[in-house]
Amino acid sequence: MSEALPRFPAGTLSFLRRLKRNNRREWFNAHRDEYERDVRAPMIAVIERLAVDFRSFAPELVANPKRSLYRIYRDIRFSEDKKPYKTHVAAVFPCRDLPKHEGAGMYFHVAPDGVWVGGGLWAPQPPQLLIVREHVAANHRRLRAIVTAPAFRKAVGALEGDRLQRVPRGFPRDHEAAEYLKHRQYLAGAEFPAALATSPKFYRSLVDVFRSISPLVRFLNEPLRQDPTGR
Repeated sequence: MSEALPRFPAGTLSFLRRLKRNNRREWFNAHRDEYERDVRAPMIAVIERLAVDFRSFAPELVANPKRSLYRIYRDIRFSEDKKPYKTHVAAVFPCRDLPKHEGAGMYFHVAPDGVWVGGGLWAPQPPQLLIVREHVAANHRRLRAIVTAPAFRKAVGALEGDRLQRVPRGFPRDHEAAEYLKHRQYLAGAEFPAALATSPKFYRSLVDVFRSISPLVRFLNEPLRQDPTGR
């Protein structure tokens, strides 16, 4: 009998919906056991299974609860919105050879209004972004092949992310990779109905997206793994 693949119980979405309506410390503390059972524990189970499966297609990525699981608590120090809790549960899978929060990685979250699965380069610092753009300029045919591959298009559609209006300074305006050089972010992902989180299809859908974008994540990290400081 094959091992059941991890997914979220119905209580996950119920808890997140109620938290959205009752985003107060008193309510959360009174329902902490539900959070631990229906949100945190199943997320940890997904992360631990990904740690095994990443070995076959993304061994350079880290999947462990301590580093991958986002805290439920919001950082409200500089926010006008003082609600203390996030109303989604999320995990990130960074490159093990790069400093924390740097480089491209994979990510997913479960929220009352949907599940998002994807990854890429989210908020690179200027030195890292320049390194990636230089890598893109020199290897744009490889990048094009990655983002136009049938599996990539079927899973996530197209390369996304914030873009400049013009080719950035230092690159020819008519460069063959102009459309890619304009990117300030290199992202790819897919959005699903919230019900997927509790479906038997959840984990396979998650892995299918991650597998399809792993060549993009690896491509973006190549120059950063050689020079993570951007110097």
